[in-house]
Amino acid sequence: MTQDLKQLTALRFFAAMWVVLYHYWPSLGAPMPALVAKGYLGVELFFTLSGFILCHVYLARFGAERFHYAEFLWARLARVYPVHLATLALLGVAALGAAALGLRVGDKLLVWPSLIPNLLLMQAWGFAQGGGWNHPSWSISAEWFAYLMFPLFAAGAWRMRLRPGLALVCALGLMIGLYQAFERLAGQPLTNATTAWGALRVTPCFALGCSIYLVWRKGVLRTALSAILATLAALAAATALAAVGASDWATVTAFAALILGLAALSSTGVRAFTAPLWVYLGEVSFSVYMIGIPWALVFENGVRKFTHAQGQALPLGLWLVMLVGVVPAAMALHHLVERPARTMMRRHGVPFTRRRAGGGHAGSATPHGQEPIFQR
Repeated sequence: MTQDLKQLTALRFFAAMWVVLYHYWPSLGAPMPALVAKGYLGVELFFTLSGFILCHVYLARFGAERFHYAEFLWARLARVYPVHLATLALLGVAALGAAALGLRVGDKLLVWPSLIPNLLLMQAWGFAQGGGWNHPSWSISAEWFAYLMFPLFAAGAWRMRLRPGLALVCALGLMIGLYQAFERLAGQPLTNATTAWGALRVTPCFALGCSIYLVWRKGVLRTALSAILATLAALAAATALAAVGASDWATVTAFAALILGLAALSSTGVRAFTAPLWVYLGEVSFSVYMIGIPWALVFENGVRKFTHAQGQALPLGLWLVMLVGVVPAAMALHHLVERPARTMMRRHGVPFTRRRAGGGHAGSATPHGQEPIFQR
């Protein structure tokens, strides 16, 4: 049984709320603090965490030639697709409802040429540059690209499993080089890419996560004290770098160190952030991320319709209600859609095959709460 790294599950919630805070802040009408302004890097944290967790769950069986690609993809699809479809439908209904109330949001959301790429999880591959629908789902499309390419990442990680330092240097070199080259060629940071280059954006972070897994697997942090100190130092570095507007590659590197430290907390027996509440919030983090925009759309337009405050910033009290309210909205989505649909799809197994969940396939040994969507 693969070790359940509960601290990393809890981390997902904070990453999701950082992204939500970044998206919600403009509705407050106040200057955005530098740390909030870097909230888009929460996606990089998810991507890096995803590479780590997927290697944690699947790399050993890949090396032992017990990795089943179709079952791996089906397990990953079961993880992300039901919520993706549900939020697409919810936004469609919300846009039509807003139109019925006289609010003009439909043209911004119901971008019909982008619907098919969204349904195929290809909206971050350059096929949906018209935007629309649930925009944050571009990162799920980027994750899907990483899932499709996972055998290549796993092959590289397996070859370098005895040389984790070299793997880390190569991953950092790839990230820094790609970030610099992309900005020179495209005129914008790769960390700003969404629908046009999202599939490229996930690649260096995912590779970095794989390399950090190899470092953790080597046991470089063997004591509880070293794990605690490493975690605190990485958290301080990531916060400071984001707050001062440092280069994104530097902040993402600190994220990798934070993931290493948190994983070491678990492997050395430290129980910080393993309480059921933290683990549960981590489990609903995917729904937090995916419901963020639909919830804000419904909440803001409802408030402005009934208060006749069109185009104005939300009062602080209502803004806080919107921010905190995303959590119960996500809990509903998690329990009504995410968990039952995932269970049903996994129980059914890969279509047109005889294998079924529970038979030792690639998706059956993932620890509870350790699902790599975006992980996650």
